[in-house]
Amino acid sequence: MFELFQARAEAVGAVVSRVSSPAVAIARVLEVCAAEGVGVAEGQRAVWCEGGILGPLDRAALTAQQPGLSFEVDKASAAGSRVGVTEMDWAIAETGTLAEDATDPRQRLASSLPLVHVAVVRSGALVPDLATLLPRLDPRTMRYLALVTGPSRTADIERVLTIGVHGPKRLFIVAVDEPDAGAPASKTPVVRS
Repeated sequence: MFELFQARAEAVGAVVSRVSSPAVAIARVLEVCAAEGVGVAEGQRAVWCEGGILGPLDRAALTAQQPGLSFEVDKASAAGSRVGVTEMDWAIAETGTLAEDATDPRQRLASSLPLVHVAVVRSGALVPDLATLLPRLDPRTMRYLALVTGPSRTADIERVLTIGVHGPKRLFIVAVDEPDAGAPASKTPVVRS
């Protein structure tokens, strides 16, 4: 099922990596930040909205390793950042879509305002289709569901496809395997692009 998700996500312009652990996922996020030229100048920064996938992050070590990285996410910091990092709740194989409980506005800001979005998701949170995902959602606790399929795109102006008008121009997906995700950790491939 992961291969289908990867093929569908890449078909709409995402770059997908599957990694063996949260530690490797963190390293992959930092690689993307470095490749995208994250730095301390306005427009070069990165914001990271933490979630539960990667565990507690050593913020001081990460900001020392990647100048320009911040864990303080608000509208100004997200709008002034080149890269936004979020942790998504689910992935949908049929469409290559990511889904997140975006009730926390910091999630929405970090995933939609920067030019580049790095989305981390558990490979074990992959579902075959939207019909499988919907029963897992609880509208009493989840007030805002975000679905992300590839970089932002529109063709509503003279039918000309334009990337990045209403959101990020590039999407990197980092899928993190866990020992209970269907394969022993020692046999899980690490993909770097």
